[in-house]
Amino acid sequence: MDLPFVVATLTRRGLLTPGRPIRVASQLNALRRWGWSLAGELRQAAARDPGRTAVIDEQGAELTYAELLDRSEALARALRAAYGLHAGERIGVLCRNHHGLIESIVAATLLGVDAVLVNTGLSAAQLATVADEQRLRVLVHDDEFAERLLGLPDELPRLDERAREELRVNALPGSLTPPERDGRIIVLTSGTTGAPKGARRPTPNGFGPLVAIIDRIPLHVRDRVLIAAPIFHTWGFAALQVCFALRATIVLHRRFDPAATLAALVTHRCDALFAVPVMVQRLMEVPAPDPKPRLKVVAVSGSALPGGLATAFMDTYGDVVYNLYGSTEVSWASIAGPAELRAAPTTAGRPPHGTRVAILDVVGEPVPRGQVGRIFVGNEMLFEGYTSGADRERHDGLVDTGDLGRMNSDGLLFVDGRADDMIVSGGENVFPSEVEHLLAQLPQIREAAVIGVPDAEYGQRLAAFLALHPGETLDPDAVREYVRHYLARFSVPRDVVFVKYLPRNATGKVLARELRRYYD
Repeated sequence: MDLPFVVATLTRRGLLTPGRPIRVASQLNALRRWGWSLAGELRQAAARDPGRTAVIDEQGAELTYAELLDRSEALARALRAAYGLHAGERIGVLCRNHHGLIESIVAATLLGVDAVLVNTGLSAAQLATVADEQRLRVLVHDDEFAERLLGLPDELPRLDERAREELRVNALPGSLTPPERDGRIIVLTSGTTGAPKGARRPTPNGFGPLVAIIDRIPLHVRDRVLIAAPIFHTWGFAALQVCFALRATIVLHRRFDPAATLAALVTHRCDALFAVPVMVQRLMEVPAPDPKPRLKVVAVSGSALPGGLATAFMDTYGDVVYNLYGSTEVSWASIAGPAELRAAPTTAGRPPHGTRVAILDVVGEPVPRGQVGRIFVGNEMLFEGYTSGADRERHDGLVDTGDLGRMNSDGLLFVDGRADDMIVSGGENVFPSEVEHLLAQLPQIREAAVIGVPDAEYGQRLAAFLALHPGETLDPDAVREYVRHYLARFSVPRDVVFVKYLPRNATGKVLARELRRYYD
C-alpha cells in the first residue's frame, strides 16, 4: 500500500494528530516491540491514551486503556504460572461480549498463545470436537455454558468467570516480554453446513489493513463504538481490532436486544455500531427512540444484506450504513457505502484500496463483466489456512470465497450466493439469494430464506420459507405470482412454507440444514 495514501487516510481519521511527545514515543515503541497483534494494539493505545475509557459493559465495568492492559497482563502471568502455557499452544475462549472476553484474548496474545474463538452457538458435541481438533490446553468460558462442557475430557482445565477473576487477582507481579512468535487468532467458520473449521488469522504487519477499512468507513480516533456483532466472529473481532487502533471507547452487551441497543447508543453517545444484518433488521422492528442515536456509521457484515433493508434503515436513521462483504478466509472483499446502497441496495460495493477481486470461471480464467463466476479475493489479511492443514483454492495470490457473483460495468460487485447453494432446475441455473432479496421486499414478510430441495422431475426445485410480521397473512399462490412477475419461471418457488422464525446461528446466518429437515 502506497505511503501517501496511508498518511492521507490516517490524517483524515485523526491518527496523526500531534500529542505529548513522551506518549507518542511510548506508543511507537510499543508497536516496535510488540507489533500489530491485539496485544500490541492495546499497548499502543494504553501508551498514548492511558486514561481514555476503553470498555463499558453490562457487568458495570468501565475500564480505561491502562486498566484493561494491567488486567490483561495479570491474567497472562497467572495463566502462564498456573498452566505452563508456551507460545504456539492454544486456549479456547467461549464467551459473550464483555470485558472478560477481551482480557482473555489479549492475555493469550501477550504470551504468544493462539486464542481459539469458540462460537457460543455450538452444541456440546460440536464443542467436544473443537476442543479435540484444536488441541486446547485451557478453556475459558462464561458460567452460562457450564452444562455444555460435560462431554469434555476431565484433564482439560476450565476457567469460569469466578475462577478467571480469582486467577487474575492472585497473579504474582512481574513483567512480560514479547513472545518468540505472535499468538494467532483462530476463528471458527460458521458451521452452517457442518462441523466448524478453525481458520488461522494472520497478524497485521502495519497500517495497511486498518487503512483499507477506515478509508471507506469513516471511523475516527476516539470514537465511541457499540460492538453488537459477536466478537468470536470475524466481523466482531475486526471491530475490536479497529477500535483498539483508533483508541475508541467500546460499548458491549452480552446479548443483542434491539430496544436495549438503541437505548445504549443514546446513553453512551455512540458514534458507530458494528452489527450483522439480522440485528439491523431487528432494530427496524422497534420504535425509534427520541432523541435518535447520533450515529455516523452503522457497519454491517457477516451475511447477506436483504434487499431494501439498508435504504429503509437509512430513511429512519440517516445515510450511515456501510456494508462490508468478506469471509473468515479473505477478511474483506468489498465495501458498499450509503450512496452505493441507495443506488443499488443489493450491491456488495467496491474493493477497498489494496484489494483485488476477480470473477473467475471453473478453470480459473476471468469471465466477462456482468457474467456470473466464482469470487476470488486478494488482500493483506488472507487467512493462513485451516488448522487441519487444508486450504481453499488459490489463483495468482487470490483466495476462493466460495461465493458466486458478478461485477457490473460500473465496477460494483454483486453476490449471487454460495456456490454450493446454486441449484440446477430443469437444466437452468437458479440462485436462491435472488429470490430471497425479492421476497424480502414484500411488506408482510419479516424474514425469508430460499433453498434448493430434491425434485423427481426437475432434479431440484426452490422452496421458500417465510416468517411474517405479527398479524400479517399471505397466500402461497400470491407469493408465487409475485416472483413470477419479476423473475423467470424457473425462479418461482414450488414450495412456500410459513414458519414462526428462521433457524439462525449465533452470527445471524440462516441454518439451511435445519430447513432441509422438512424434506427428510
